[in-house]
Amino acid sequence: MTRTTTWTPTSGTGVWSLLGAAAAEAVSHGSPGWIGLDAQHGFYDDRSVRDTLHAVTGVDVLVRVRSLDAGEIGRALDAGARGVVIPMIESAEAAARAASAVRYPPAGSRSWGPFAPYWGRAEVGVEQANRQVVCGVMVETRLGLDNVEEIAATPGVDMIFVGPYDLALSLGVALDDLVAGGKGELRSVVSACRANNVIPGVYAGSPARARQLAGTGFEVVAARSDRDLLIDGVATLG
Repeated sequence: MTRTTTWTPTSGTGVWSLLGAAAAEAVSHGSPGWIGLDAQHGFYDDRSVRDTLHAVTGVDVLVRVRSLDAGEIGRALDAGARGVVIPMIESAEAAARAASAVRYPPAGSRSWGPFAPYWGRAEVGVEQANRQVVCGVMVETRLGLDNVEEIAATPGVDMIFVGPYDLALSLGVALDDLVAGGKGELRSVVSACRANNVIPGVYAGSPARARQLAGTGFEVVAARSDRDLLIDGVATLG
């Protein structure tokens, strides 16, 4: 058993936010199960992550950081993120570094410095913070998939979050074929997660794909992005 987080989203269905603080704040009024801020491929930088986490309340927010960088991970958590999603994890060693970066000593190496006091919010103590935080690591390459059992077995890893677009590119297969079942690649991720009490998560991007992936066993699914929800809404105007 590697999961240590107490996190259970109100719903596994979340919204992926690319557009920035105003969009994420608007999305939060729809009460999704969680919101993911994309600081890797979206318009989020350090300041807009802070602005979003200051503005959004009542919804758990995860931040996909740009890389396995302890300073960047700490900044997102200091600003109030419930957890982080760290891209391109390909080994148990990298997963262990991720797990350490999200937790304070003695469980990890995170530096103390939450923003809560600056915003007039209650400060969360070390033990509670270590229990609540979510360490999500992304498996999105052939090497990561080959090592998924070792990654899932790494102490302190709470969630394996699949990036299916990059994984399909790495495997040289069509995205729709991978999502539909492929050679069982995604089921192998779910199996590794279940064997180690780790949350299986995935980016879907559309409601139809989200249903497919939930059927495969993924429990935390980014069903749609704020950009696409905006396009969907405008299309309904006729």
